[in-house]
Amino acid sequence: MANYLAQFQTIKSACDHLVIAVEDVSDLWPTVKNSFEGRLPFKRASLNNKTRNPVFVENLLAEFILTTDARLRSRFPQEQYLFWFREPYATLVLVTCEDLDEFKTILKPRLKLIVQNDEREWFIVFVSRAHPNNDQATKMAKKVYAKLEVDFSSKKRERCCKFDVHGPEANFWEDLESRIMESIRNTLDRRIQFYEDEIRKLSEQRFMPIWNFCNFFILKESLAFMFEMAHLHEDALREYDELELCYLETVNMGGKRREFGGLDHGDDQAALLNPGNKPLTQIVQDDSFREFEFRQYLFACQSKLLFKLNRPFEVASRGYSFIISFSKVLTLHENILPFCMREVWVITACLALVNATNSQYNDGNVAPEIEKEFYRLQGDLYSLCRIKFLRLAYLIGYGTEIERSPVNSASLSMLPWPKPAVWPSVPDDASSEVLVKEKMILQETPRVEHFGIQRKPLPLEPTLLIREANRRRASLSAGNTSEMFDGRPGFADGSASDVSLKTSLSNKVQAISMSRTYSSPGNFEGSIDRPMRLAEIFVAAEHALKQTISNPDLHKTLSSIQDFEQKYMELTKGAADNYHRSWWKRHGVVLDGEIAAVCFKRGNFDLAAKSYEKVCALYAGERWQDLLAEVLPNLAECQKTLNDQAGYLSSCVRLLSLDKGLFLMKELQAFQLEVVSLARSEMKHPVPLDVSSLITFSGNPGPPLELCDGDPGTLSVTVWSGFPDDITLDSLSLTLMATYNADEGGKLRSSSATILKPGRNTITFPLPPQKPGSYVLGVLTGHIGHLTFRSHSFSKGGPADSDDLMSYEKPTRPILKVFKPRPLVDLTAAISSALMINEAQWIGIIAQPINYSLKGAVLHIDTGPGLKIEESHSIEMESYRNAAQCSTDMENSGDARKDNSMAAKGCSLAANKDFEQLSLLNGKIEFPDWASDMTSILWIPIRAIDDKLARGSSSGPSQRQSIVDGMRTIALKLEFGTSNNQIYDRTIALHFTDPFHVSTRVADQCNDDTLLLQVTLHSQMKATLTVYDAWLDLQDGFIHAGQGDGRPISGFFPLVISPTSRAGLLFSVCLGKRIAEDDTKAQPDSILNIRYGIAGDRTVGAHPPVAMKSKETEDTSQDLIFRSALVLQQPVLDPCLAVGFLPLHSDGLQVGQLVTMKWRIERLKDIVEKRVPQNNDEVLYEVNANSENWMIAGRKRGHISLSRKQGSRIVISILCVPLVAGYIHPPQLGLPDIDEVNISCSPAGPHLVCVLPPALSSSFCIPA
Repeated sequence: MANYLAQFQTIKSACDHLVIAVEDVSDLWPTVKNSFEGRLPFKRASLNNKTRNPVFVENLLAEFILTTDARLRSRFPQEQYLFWFREPYATLVLVTCEDLDEFKTILKPRLKLIVQNDEREWFIVFVSRAHPNNDQATKMAKKVYAKLEVDFSSKKRERCCKFDVHGPEANFWEDLESRIMESIRNTLDRRIQFYEDEIRKLSEQRFMPIWNFCNFFILKESLAFMFEMAHLHEDALREYDELELCYLETVNMGGKRREFGGLDHGDDQAALLNPGNKPLTQIVQDDSFREFEFRQYLFACQSKLLFKLNRPFEVASRGYSFIISFSKVLTLHENILPFCMREVWVITACLALVNATNSQYNDGNVAPEIEKEFYRLQGDLYSLCRIKFLRLAYLIGYGTEIERSPVNSASLSMLPWPKPAVWPSVPDDASSEVLVKEKMILQETPRVEHFGIQRKPLPLEPTLLIREANRRRASLSAGNTSEMFDGRPGFADGSASDVSLKTSLSNKVQAISMSRTYSSPGNFEGSIDRPMRLAEIFVAAEHALKQTISNPDLHKTLSSIQDFEQKYMELTKGAADNYHRSWWKRHGVVLDGEIAAVCFKRGNFDLAAKSYEKVCALYAGERWQDLLAEVLPNLAECQKTLNDQAGYLSSCVRLLSLDKGLFLMKELQAFQLEVVSLARSEMKHPVPLDVSSLITFSGNPGPPLELCDGDPGTLSVTVWSGFPDDITLDSLSLTLMATYNADEGGKLRSSSATILKPGRNTITFPLPPQKPGSYVLGVLTGHIGHLTFRSHSFSKGGPADSDDLMSYEKPTRPILKVFKPRPLVDLTAAISSALMINEAQWIGIIAQPINYSLKGAVLHIDTGPGLKIEESHSIEMESYRNAAQCSTDMENSGDARKDNSMAAKGCSLAANKDFEQLSLLNGKIEFPDWASDMTSILWIPIRAIDDKLARGSSSGPSQRQSIVDGMRTIALKLEFGTSNNQIYDRTIALHFTDPFHVSTRVADQCNDDTLLLQVTLHSQMKATLTVYDAWLDLQDGFIHAGQGDGRPISGFFPLVISPTSRAGLLFSVCLGKRIAEDDTKAQPDSILNIRYGIAGDRTVGAHPPVAMKSKETEDTSQDLIFRSALVLQQPVLDPCLAVGFLPLHSDGLQVGQLVTMKWRIERLKDIVEKRVPQNNDEVLYEVNANSENWMIAGRKRGHISLSRKQGSRIVISILCVPLVAGYIHPPQLGLPDIDEVNISCSPAGPHLVCVLPPALSSSFCIPA
């Protein structure tokens, strides 16, 4: 079967569609050919796949071929079974007949002979040529077709259809395609089963000696190709996958040695997408194929099917995996392959795969995840190609042009050198090329790093190339180190062009190079085993690559440094762009750094800076400090060249903020010098700079500073400086952030220039008043010359001796707490009882600090109207506890005259350390220091002035003086706190009153018309009052009875009146005649005069006046005089009218029910006095009632006629409606024109009546 391999390839290349055989019985094909072929390809077809599941395919290609065609008749039977996939899949029989007898005798037997072959799928198309206007011919054609259907169709399967030449029926083409698809489907199923059986037989023999992979391959690919012809690409792909697994299993089986391949010209170019790169007959070997070509052939077939399935992503995914695995296979056979065959093949494979998948890929037809993964694979292919390309460039001496970046070093230092059996030798005619290479090596000058940074270059080779190359020379023994290095220790670090070579070393190398002979490098003067020099290695590798590389484009890219850089940029940019569009954006950013290095080398600093900024941002975000230290100096140099002052300063700050071990101290000092010198220079525009990574700050350890609302203060902040030396800040500001909202608090500013030392610094800021709340540190800002810097970084608090406390976490512990407005101090009156009016009294003001210091407090005093301060006396201040002790001692004293001085001696406040006498200056008093944190009392001598004479009340309810009349106010304003910024205002009300309230009452009338006048003295003080004497000056119309001196008839003096108690005096008076003829000159009121003394404590209430206390001695005293006016009326014990409330009915009162209130008025005697009105018999009455309790239905006010005659009576009736239930006061009847002393009421005072609730109403009841 393997002999048919060439024929199989020919058949497969010529056949790419299904064949439908046409059996033209009646020579009708020329007539219907155009119509039938116009239906191709089939737009939509339903076929069965390998698992017999229906699959819909589109645009199924097919071809109608006559059975008489040579393509179908010139085949041997064995070929038909072997290449069964090219045989017809359906047979279309074209017939026509216009006579029924002809059909029976001629056509029918012939059709029986044609369809008797069971292996063919056939159906009959009856072509009717009858004209539509010829009814007889049309009828005959229908009869013949009906007979045809009866003979050749069955219930299970319709095998006939009718085609009218003059106009086919509408459903004919659908029937025709249905018949064709059914035949193709059946044929395909039968052939799939055949191939599966044959393949199964061969698979069972694969471990036997007679196993032949070529036979298995022909059957397997025939099945796959048949699926491909039927557009069943999934099944075809599955067959190729199984074929690849079977081949790998066969290759890995132990046995005879097979050739690998890859030695032909052009094999260095990968054939992953070209199945016809080589005929299979060229790669066949015995019973199998060479691995190098055959595995690429299989992948090419798979990729072709995947492209037809519109799955370029899978092509890229499979392709990348295949390149990696096949590269490992090439490594195993590297000693037999051409020099660097593996690297060249990988480069061409990656480029071919990238170009093919990019051209087939459509962005809008895949999911976003697949799209990103596709671009990731593209980036991987570009990166792999780029690394292999760099390896080739390094081998031919372009290592000096390769950027020694971390990514290049990481990739190339782990990539092994090529391992040929023998390292290539230098051609005989390449001496000039060797000289050029040596000159290039010797003229190499290391690039001077910015800031004078000295750093060992990163390696680009896994081991020394000179050692590896000489070790693989066939006639050189390894280990002769001195000969291999030729006395040049400069290559001992693994770098062919070490930038750290000293000048002396370069001179030595030049001397050695110039001392060699000018003979050809191939004809050495010494032994042939002399090691190759580095330049010779480069030249030898370059010539070997010219023999290996067959691709002219790749060869051109390695022909010059300019072409190499162009190709390198193309590959790097392709990888970066694809990574940016994938998940692996960081890989793209890293490769942007490689592009930036080339741009920097070419002098394109703008593009280099943009790329370096992205790379630095990535490294900084990932905290890759070592990598950032490699790239950041290049970015700074670009920015300085572009005069980007802001960017350059930012880069310098970032360099300073890196780990200290990455740079030397002098390099760090150079960074700082650049920042300071540029900041102090003339800058066109002030540059804002973020130094968050260099300067951090935090609050001092311990509890936060606590202030009250409105208080200023001082805040200490710890600032860590990352500068290597001291740096002077022209200004420094700190912003506080409130924790309860996003608003900024106050901005704290340093008053002078600040010098930051390396490490920890403590900075003190003056703190203005802040709003209530908790505050954390916000932003640190400042100026260095024209430079404005800003830091957002915070540092955790830690041990005081630690300077390495930098942290980038925002602290949650507040640095400042400002409490909400609260009482910081309280000013209250020391007493609440009344003081003596018109006398100098001590008023006590209690100053109570509430967890707040009153140091330096100033009290402003402003008295209200009717009040003045006795400025002749000093103001006293004492602690609150001392005042309470003195109060206790005073209460234990007895006599009002003697005990005052005794108490003063017992409470010698001047001797107490918490006592001080203060002076009032311009209405303000300064608090002493001892009163700053304790409760104290301020005693102020003050006098309430009232020019009105006190008036007594007559008999009846007590008519005392109104509290409002004796009320005085004093306004206090306390300034305290730091700088007296806190202000407390308070207005205190003080109550002043007379010592006594006098009420009079006529106790009795004697038979001799003498009146006994009872005078009651009500004490209004919380002090003991002692009455020493009293006399009464009567008004006109009254005279004293008895001695006539106006003294009371009860002479029990001195009379002691306890606080808030009463005492009585009894005077005897008589009615007398008027002395003054003119009433205006007569004395209108009687005057009661009382000489008294007072014993009281100023901490309790009223006390002896200040003037008296300063003059009193133990034996002498000065009494006080109290005068009160009394009004006496005559007569006072003889009423003339009686008013009585008549009883209500016994049923009681109810809310809402009318009730009649009755009063009876009776005249008790004739009215003959002048003071009682007696114009006529009419008396004015008035009914008063609470409107919330009663509704009056009658007249509330009116006149009644009452005879003047003694004993006359009258009843007044008023209708009322009670509004509320309960015990309430009833309406009252009053006589406004008659004085109350002439009316006798019954009942004498207010009384209550009971009002019942209203009766229940059934209309509001709900039945149960």
